[in-house]
Amino acid sequence: MKEPLELEKSKAMIIVEIIEYVPDSVVIKTIIKKSTGNINAVSFDSGEKLEEKTIPFDTFIQIIDGRAEIIINGSSNLLETGQAIIIPAHARNSFKANDRFKMISTVIKSGYEEVS
Repeated sequence: MKEPLELEKSKAMIIVEIIEYVPDSVVIKTIIKKSTGNINAVSFDSGEKLEEKTIPFDTFIQIIDGRAEIIINGSSNLLETGQAIIIPAHARNSFKANDRFKMISTVIKSGYEEVS
């Protein structure tokens, strides 16, 4: 059976349980995906990383389990469970899992002007 694109609506969930750790992997599960933005749950096994990238939208990151290293424009930020950070639009960013962690990533795509 194919997994749905989004989580079931109008149903309570335990946020930290909607995504599992997978050995030697980064796993991304879509919670909501719309043309105006998306919310994803992401798990990183210890030692995994996402390479540096930029996106043209602000991104709100919430750590829901473990500890994460988030590098924004070359500056390292260490976040623990319950902490959050906003990655500004167009900022270089990457993620490192010195320990395994889970996060919620929220991107809002509306309300931006094109940057030349």
